[in-house]
Amino acid sequence: MPAVVNYARARHAVELREVPVPTPGEDDVLLSVAAVGVCGSDLHQYRGDPSWNVEYPVVLGHEFAGTIAALGRRVRGFAEGDRVVSETAARVDDTSPFVRAGRYNLDPARRGFGYGVDGAMAPYVVVPARLLHRIPAGLDLIAAALTEPACVAYQAVAVNATVRPGDAVLVLGPGPIGLLCARIAALAGARPLSVAGTPADAARLEVARRLGATDAVDVTSADVRDALWSATDGHGYDVVVDATGASAALELALEQVRPAGTIVKVGWGPQPLGFSLDLLVAKAATLQGSFSHTWTTWERVLRLQATGQLALDELVGGIWPLERWHDGFAAMLSGDAVKSVLTPTGAR
Repeated sequence: MPAVVNYARARHAVELREVPVPTPGEDDVLLSVAAVGVCGSDLHQYRGDPSWNVEYPVVLGHEFAGTIAALGRRVRGFAEGDRVVSETAARVDDTSPFVRAGRYNLDPARRGFGYGVDGAMAPYVVVPARLLHRIPAGLDLIAAALTEPACVAYQAVAVNATVRPGDAVLVLGPGPIGLLCARIAALAGARPLSVAGTPADAARLEVARRLGATDAVDVTSADVRDALWSATDGHGYDVVVDATGASAALELALEQVRPAGTIVKVGWGPQPLGFSLDLLVAKAATLQGSFSHTWTTWERVLRLQATGQLALDELVGGIWPLERWHDGFAAMLSGDAVKSVLTPTGAR
């Protein structure tokens, strides 16, 4: 079968290759992939600059939805033809204290689709049945494929940061995760809700407004700090979400967070900080990392999707067949699409 394979840690070391159709184990299902989203992490691996370990060669893709094509012998509760989405913790250590506590997303042995095991940019992918969630009736497979990034945002904003109605929230970076963080914050009642980006993000900042942002700010403007500060009561934001991974964004977050407020960092970036953390101390602020998601988050996000509250259609900038994967990648790299979706089996 054809698959989008990242075969080395080098720039543009991604190509469409023929690989065998995988065989599910006793506790797995074989999933026919209807739709798979292109993530920023896929783009990092395409550029050859991931800040995580990749087991090359590997099939890319960890945001996906499809139908069950075959079941392992010990799988119960699912049937062929069921429409499902999958979590990303493809491999974990069952003896880990984190797994036993239900925090398998933090297991040091965790390996995810698309970097640690073969992912879903292919017609078929093998998925442990423990990762599956049913797609609600009425939710199409394209939208369902965006469940995973929505879960990343929910985990950051509603679990690790706990945004409440009336909180002043600032999201730095209007990429797919930043925009979804803004949407979750809007649903939680954040006001004001500011989203900051660069001039290249103009189209994405308009999407942010449609998703509920009250302010869209250019971080390159000379008065950006005053513009952000004036959006609050003069004491800063209760919650700042760093969805960029850039060191400059974290520095701005420290300046803008309210005393005793929270900064939640969800963006990856390998750069050294290069600035003092004294403001974190002076403000007694919380710096909270946020990684991945758990079962509860997935179920809640699927309920939000089923009722149309996430407005995920605002993010989809194009849908391509698998053989045009490069066009989907290019659209996101150029900023023409917030989110690209591939359809390995041609399903729409």
